[in-house]
Amino acid sequence: MSPQMKLVPPKVAPPLDEDFRPGVLANHAFLEAVRSSGRGVPLVIGLERGGGLVSVFRTEVFEPSAPGAEANLPYVERLVRTLLWARGGWKVYVGGPEPVGEYIRQCYAPGGLRAFDAPFMGGVYEQEFAVEVMEADRVPQEREQSVAVGRYLDGCRIGFDAGASDRKVSAVIEGESVFEEEVVWNPRTQADPNYHYHHIVSALHMAAAHMPRVDAIGVSSAGIYIDNRVRVASLFRGVPKERFEAEVAPLFLRIREEWGVPLEVANDGDVTALAGSMNLNANAVLGIALGSSEAGGYVTPEGNITGWLNELAFVPVDFSPNAPVDEWSGDLGCGVQYFSQEAVVRLAPKAGIELDAKLTAAEKLKAVQDLHANGDERARLVFETIGTYMGYGIAYYADLYDISQVLILGRVTSGEGGPIVLNRAQEVLKAEFPQLAGSIKMDLPDEMARRVGQAVAAASLPAIR
Repeated sequence: MSPQMKLVPPKVAPPLDEDFRPGVLANHAFLEAVRSSGRGVPLVIGLERGGGLVSVFRTEVFEPSAPGAEANLPYVERLVRTLLWARGGWKVYVGGPEPVGEYIRQCYAPGGLRAFDAPFMGGVYEQEFAVEVMEADRVPQEREQSVAVGRYLDGCRIGFDAGASDRKVSAVIEGESVFEEEVVWNPRTQADPNYHYHHIVSALHMAAAHMPRVDAIGVSSAGIYIDNRVRVASLFRGVPKERFEAEVAPLFLRIREEWGVPLEVANDGDVTALAGSMNLNANAVLGIALGSSEAGGYVTPEGNITGWLNELAFVPVDFSPNAPVDEWSGDLGCGVQYFSQEAVVRLAPKAGIELDAKLTAAEKLKAVQDLHANGDERARLVFETIGTYMGYGIAYYADLYDISQVLILGRVTSGEGGPIVLNRAQEVLKAEFPQLAGSIKMDLPDEMARRVGQAVAAASLPAIR
């Protein structure tokens, strides 16, 4: 991260991470400096997705000749990357000072700072990625579209949640779960799509055995899915490209045909938010699942989903130059390193906990949770640190979403670690963001819902014809 952008130490320090510099504090300090200077100018970022939908984000930067204008570049670079992964887009419109727009264009050019993001987003939307630079008032008008999703509870349903370290399945009859199963698997390193197919179908059969019939199947999975086709998903990262399009992309269409019932696939972030909305009987919900990665999803105040990517795992929350590097995108300080089992694995050695290198990440998480259950205070520090991250992360997300409720769930929150994460996050909001502490309610579902809540919510996705 450029030293030209002021990095603010947190008032509530994470016990195991003295280098942590919350992005939300850096952004707020930058905007305060711009506004107090009297030399701020509008900056408008537009992001075009499929179907001509456009998200628009409005902010301010220093005019190019103003003292401090060098901080415009790191501020806008972090902002654009945040918006791309939170909202999605194959085209970015940068409306404002020309040097800012040209810098962003360079960042997303081949060989540039964000060279990973450009082809990735282009592949998601099947368009060549582009950055257009223009005056602020020429950025296209916002064109959003939200849709209702799920909440169907009639009949006999299967809900399947495909995580990167474990898969969960639920059998649901008239809205009541009658069976849940959680099985460890390792899909990301598997080159043969048959591995994924057989694991998924095995789980479906296991659930089906506990119901008189199967009326519908709902699937929650990390990645991006369009019309039930797999477009991008880390679960299938090990599959060669030539087999991906032929065997992975239509995988769930194949299963739907074989089972002969309605089947719907949704991003696990959206299902997280749906689970939160159903669990709390509330809307304007941000769901954050701390599992093998970080899944985020959002239900609007009207109870709909937005079509945004909500891939919070790749949103930068720590602007420290010493922040950990995301192995996939190469960026610093991304949510996956702070709100997932990866965070637990990263922090455990800092707490003095030695973990067997032969264990999977899920097994290492379980080892830390077992230590905590047996009264090991070192493990408690791990969860306090993640809770501190969470408080600042929620404040960061609140600048992007209209939130009244946050639901935190996932494997990392199982056991007594979950309440520690929640309580510490609440402490952060009270200390640093009292206005948010009074307007955002944070919740943690019960133990079973924390672990398999997404599978139950997934079951509600399809309508029974």
